[in-house]
Amino acid sequence: MAIVGPTGAGKTPLVNLMMRFYEIDAGRITLDGVDVTSVPCGSCVRGWGWCCKIRGLFGGNNRDNIAYGRPGASEDEILEAARATYVNRFVRSLPDGYDTVLEDEGSNVSAGRSSC
Repeated sequence: MAIVGPTGAGKTPLVNLMMRFYEIDAGRITLDGVDVTSVPCGSCVRGWGWCCKIRGLFGGNNRDNIAYGRPGASEDEILEAARATYVNRFVRSLPDGYDTVLEDEGSNVSAGRSSC
């Protein structure tokens, strides 16, 4: 499934509500007939992914950024996620690989490399 539309159409607020970054205070959102408020918050983050037009990198190293949605992820899980999203090769090309420290918004990494 993809959510597409022109700027200002409400895509980001919809995804934020679906991912349970904010609680729904009126109406409801259902996926395959299931109300998203009945799904535990962690399940949404584990089962869905998104690619935004803005950078989504945080201060910390690459390993921390990859494991952001799964605190306590093992090294194997981090590597598996990196391979599944095709960033493993790029991360390994950096001087310190997974230990390369990123500035907020990934400002010390080229935009073409840090965005989707």
